[in-house]
Amino acid sequence: MQFTMASFVWSTLAFLVVLLATTNAEVIDLRWDVDVNNAFGPSSSAQPVITINDKFPGPLINSTTNDIVRVNVFNNLDEPLLFTWNGIQQRLNSWQDGVSGTNCAIKPGTNWTYAFVVKDQIGTFTYFPSINYQKLAGGFGPIRVNNRIVINVPFAKPEAEFDLLIGDWSFTDYKAIRSRLEASTEVPDMILINGKAPYGYSTSKPYESLGVTKGKTYRFRVSNVGSTLSFNFRIQNHKMVVVETEGSYTNQITLDSLDVHVGQSYSVLVTADQDDADYYIVATPKMLNTTDDSPLVAKGVLHYTESGSRVSGPLPTGPDPWDIEFSVNQARSIRWNMTTGAARPNPQGTFNVSNVTLTETIILHGLQANIQGSYRYAVNNISYSTPDTPLKLADYYVNGSGVYRLGEFPIHSVNEEAAYGVSVVNATHKGWHEIIFQNDLSSMDSWHLDGYGFYVVGFGDGEWTPGSRDSYNLYDPVVRSTVQVYPGGWTAVYVFLDNPGMWNLRSQHLKRWYLGQELYIRVHDDDPNPAKENPPPENILLCGEFGEPVAPGSAPEPQLGW
Repeated sequence: MQFTMASFVWSTLAFLVVLLATTNAEVIDLRWDVDVNNAFGPSSSAQPVITINDKFPGPLINSTTNDIVRVNVFNNLDEPLLFTWNGIQQRLNSWQDGVSGTNCAIKPGTNWTYAFVVKDQIGTFTYFPSINYQKLAGGFGPIRVNNRIVINVPFAKPEAEFDLLIGDWSFTDYKAIRSRLEASTEVPDMILINGKAPYGYSTSKPYESLGVTKGKTYRFRVSNVGSTLSFNFRIQNHKMVVVETEGSYTNQITLDSLDVHVGQSYSVLVTADQDDADYYIVATPKMLNTTDDSPLVAKGVLHYTESGSRVSGPLPTGPDPWDIEFSVNQARSIRWNMTTGAARPNPQGTFNVSNVTLTETIILHGLQANIQGSYRYAVNNISYSTPDTPLKLADYYVNGSGVYRLGEFPIHSVNEEAAYGVSVVNATHKGWHEIIFQNDLSSMDSWHLDGYGFYVVGFGDGEWTPGSRDSYNLYDPVVRSTVQVYPGGWTAVYVFLDNPGMWNLRSQHLKRWYLGQELYIRVHDDDPNPAKENPPPENILLCGEFGEPVAPGSAPEPQLGW
C-alpha cells in the first residue's frame, strides 16, 4: 500500500522560526552511535553492554522547556532497536514515543532521527531501549528539562547538579536471560550507580565518587533505571530535601532516606554541611535481605574537596526493606507544591482535581498467567501480544482494521480465562479518567503512562472498592508519570486525557512488560484539524501491513502543536 506524505507536510520551518524568536528555545541536535561493548561491564568477566557514543550510561540530554530535540540514532546492534523517552509527554506527537505500538523499529545497520519538543515540561527523566529486553544491557541515560530563565524556581540555584542513575544489574547476557524468561526467577547480581560497581567491590573497577565543597548545596537527580528492584537511597550523615519528581515541584520535605521505585525519578537537595571527609552514598534494595558487603548494596562516595580521609564507618542505616508501612507513608507525604510555577509561571495548583467530574473508571489487575503452557504476565487476564504493525500506523491509515479492535479489552473486570490479545482502550478526549492499578502479586510493581502526568490520589491494601475514594488526597496529589503499586494493594490516579495519540500504559518492571503486562490508551479526536494531533513525520518508517521500512531520509523538524 502506498501513501502520499506530501499531503501531510506542514510549514514547520515557520513554526520553528516563531518558536525560536518568542521563547528562546534551542534546537538540540544529537548523533547517537549505539553499539554493544564488552569493556564496560562492572564484573571482571566480559559482558555485552549497550553503549551510546562509547558511553555507559548514555549521554545526558540537557534541555530547557520548549526546546526541540533531534536524536539521530545509528543502530549498530545485530537486532532492531527503539528508544523511549520516559516521562517526556510528546505533546500531540505520539509518533515519536519510541515504543512498539507507535514506531517501526530501527533495523540493524540503519539510522533514524527522533524529533520532538519538550513542550511545557520541566524536570528529571530518563531514556532507554524499549524492545527486545535490551534495557537489561544498558542503553539508558538521563534527561534534564531545565526551567526557562523567566520562570522562578522554588529553591536557590544549587552549586552543581549530579545525575545518579541507579539500578539493578545482571552479569548474564541479556539475550540469554530473554530466551529463558518463562522459567527464570533470577535475582539481579548487583546494583550500579552510574554504571559503576559498589565501592570496595573490586580494585580493578571504578566506583562512583561525587566531589562537593563544604557549605555548598547540590541537586541530585536520582533515577531508578533498573528492571526489577525498588531501592532506598541515602547519604551517610546527610539529609536530603525532596524538591521535584518527574516534572512536578513538590512540597519540600526533609528526609534521611528516599524510596525510589523502578522507572521513577526525583530531585533532592543535599547540603555539604559535615566535616571535610568522605561519606557513603548508598542504595539498598527493597523487599530483599542483604548485608552491607553484598554487591546488591550500591555504594558510592560523597567526596569533600578538602577531605583528608577515606570513607569509613558503618553504612548509614535505612528502613527495614520489608517495612511497607514506612514506604506507603513516605509516598503519601510527597505532595504537589501548589503555589509555585513549573514550566509556566502560573502556580501548579491552578490545575487541581478537587472538583473534577470523572468520565470513566478503569481498573487494571496486574497478574501472572499461564497461556497455552507459556508463562506470561497479563492485565485483567489479557497478555499483550505485539502485532507486526504498530498500532499508531494502523490507527492512522486504516482505523486499526486488521490490527486491533476497540471494545474488547475489559476495563472493569478480569476475564475468566487468560489469553493473548492486542489491548487498546478507547478513551474520551479531554475526559477525566480514574485508573486503579491493582497488584495481585506478592512483589512490588510500578506503572507508567506515556504522554501524560497523572495525579496520584491514593494508595491502599487489598481490593479497591468505590468506598476507597474516601481515603483519596484530592487537595495536593503529586503529578508524575510512574507510580508504585505495593504487593496485594492498589494505587489510584486521575488523569486528564487532553493529549491525542496512542499511548503506552505498562509495568516498568522489565520482565512483566516484556511478557505482556501492558496496553495502549487511544485518545482520539474526530476533528482532523492538525492542531489536534500531528501528522506522521516525513521520515516515518513503515512496516507490518504497510511494507518494509523505507530508507531513513533527512530528519524533519518536529510538528509543533500550538
